[in-house]
Amino acid sequence: MELRHLRYLLAVADHGNFTRAAEALHVSQPTLSQQIKQLEREVGATLLDRSGRTVRLTDAGEAYARHGRLAIQGLDAAQRAVHDVHDLSRGHLRIAMTPTITAYLIGPLVRQFHAQHPGVTLTVIETTQDLIEADLLADRIDLGIAFAGQHTAGVAASALFTETLSLVVGTAHPHHPQVATFAIEDLPTQPLALLSRDFATRNYIDAYFAAHDVTPRIVIEANSISALIEFVRLGTLATVLPDAITQAQAGLHPILPDPPLPSREVVLLHRAAGYQSVAARAFGETAVRYAPQAGRTIQ
Repeated sequence: MELRHLRYLLAVADHGNFTRAAEALHVSQPTLSQQIKQLEREVGATLLDRSGRTVRLTDAGEAYARHGRLAIQGLDAAQRAVHDVHDLSRGHLRIAMTPTITAYLIGPLVRQFHAQHPGVTLTVIETTQDLIEADLLADRIDLGIAFAGQHTAGVAASALFTETLSLVVGTAHPHHPQVATFAIEDLPTQPLALLSRDFATRNYIDAYFAAHDVTPRIVIEANSISALIEFVRLGTLATVLPDAITQAQAGLHPILPDPPLPSREVVLLHRAAGYQSVAARAFGETAVRYAPQAGRTIQ
């Protein structure tokens, strides 16, 4: 068995189809099929069920693939360790964060990190907190920035700063700029544009509403921070945003809900065990040093 056989098997399992797996691997379908059959002869078991429209792992294939994924992760980590340069003259780092954090934090952090380590390339991904933690454990990313809470087993968190949220309106809103606070009892009269329920921030806001027995009037849901900002800036809707975003956007006015939204802690997420590259450790140090500044106001 060669390493490519294992990668081929996992690709077919992930895509559920020989054609799509072959395209992803940049090999011909007959070559892929032949290599999988060779692997099955080597291990002495049928690893794929080809009888249905979707190709699935057999029971033997599930057991083999489970250990195979761990082996691939270990080999990939070993390869990165070999190429890890301790003076950080080169390297690559994969970082993921939630959308609200992307809107105000990634710019200052990347600027600081790149100024210190220009030879290190970065891949930055915006996604949900659940996927960040899953991708960390699967070694698809090196670091995540999200919120404190109950984390998946195997994921560790280091505190960065405390984030505060406010109700936010634009210049056309009747409460701009005269009103500094907004009673929670009056919130059902206020049309809102909020993030969709895929995101941790929305779940946090919904928990606040539920705790105060308030049913908000939500007229727009979006999966984009920039879209929410434009909805609010140009109209009479309100939204809920971190104060750092509001401060950086012209034409937005924060209104403190009464009682206020509880603050929440932004954390750096990483695997609790396993190899961590020099670049990941260096970025973590940069985040601890500069993230609190970005969390208060855009630099």
